[in-house]
Amino acid sequence: MTTLLTNIGLLATQDAGIGELTDAVVVLDGDRIGWVGPASSAPAADDAVDVGGRAVIPGFVDSHAHLVFSGDRATEFAARMSGQPYAAGGIRTTVAATRAASDEVLRANVARLATEMLQAGITTFECKSGYGLDVPTEERALRIASEFTPETTYLGAHVVPADTPRDAYIDLVCGEMLAAVTPHSKYVDVFCEQGAFDGDETRQILNAGIEAGLIPRVHANQLSEGPGVQLAVELGAASADHCTLLSDTDIDALAGSSTVATLLPLAEFSTRAVYPDARRMIDAGVTVALATDCNPGSAYSTSMPLAIALAVRDLRMTPTEAVYAATATGAQALRRDDVGVIAVGKRANLVVLDAQSYIHLAYRPGVPLISQVWQNGRRVV
Repeated sequence: MTTLLTNIGLLATQDAGIGELTDAVVVLDGDRIGWVGPASSAPAADDAVDVGGRAVIPGFVDSHAHLVFSGDRATEFAARMSGQPYAAGGIRTTVAATRAASDEVLRANVARLATEMLQAGITTFECKSGYGLDVPTEERALRIASEFTPETTYLGAHVVPADTPRDAYIDLVCGEMLAAVTPHSKYVDVFCEQGAFDGDETRQILNAGIEAGLIPRVHANQLSEGPGVQLAVELGAASADHCTLLSDTDIDALAGSSTVATLLPLAEFSTRAVYPDARRMIDAGVTVALATDCNPGSAYSTSMPLAIALAVRDLRMTPTEAVYAATATGAQALRRDDVGVIAVGKRANLVVLDAQSYIHLAYRPGVPLISQVWQNGRRVV
């Protein structure tokens, strides 16, 4: 079954070989892109959909999210907005609720948030554990996450549970817990931060994950300058996430590596923290991605359009850079080459905007501009 998308206002492929096209069409062939080019040369198709002069971009790729949890932390948010600073210890509130929740409750929450993501134009997303911090809950978190996405991340090293000695917990994370979650995980992650895990602990945990066949990624330099970014580069991590507070040495290391700096402006928005300086990174040659960081504590949002608007206004990115970071480089952060761009042979994941240009995502923040979403060749929104 082939479908021809016609009357596209602006086709922003995010593919360097094609670029931005006007008076263009896209042919969807099953779950893949079959053809991209000028309307005058379009091949015949089984069906045609007129998008009414709207802009078309790739489906967003969200490479950082925490969706397996129970409860919320609205009271904590209200307190923080009244002047109390965010602390990593707040994670333990969610841990207690998640441990107490049934599989059915956790599965329903992931399904609800995954639906929100799809409605926001996100067609590929990553999902972390980290709200179990014991073997059975971390295992079921990743088992449930794997029902919704292949991009699953083991984050047993989120914080140390209050009732467990530190050394014993690190041994558990590197041993029994790792063995239990590996069948359901693609990546291993560590919250390398004051109040969480230091550089030596992070290296130990990531190396254990690498030995088990998992790809490393790091929560790095969110609340303070530290060793997270340097470790991410040293260990060949797919991404260093947050990157809020970077030294010149950190930026040089990222610029000379394949590690993507994934920025999470919804976290800074929700915590009134300083935003990362994307302009400084991009000008230095760092590969930058955007993600939502959807989680119940510090960024309870599934809105990639809002992340793009914040990136343009507060991270000093251009609209073109921000959309590219939410699509093509989001895919790089997941080491995927089949999503994030519109090109022949790639997955047929597209977003039709209720605007003539993707610039409106930043120009009209908060306005529902997602008109259609196509995932694997099917119109799902």
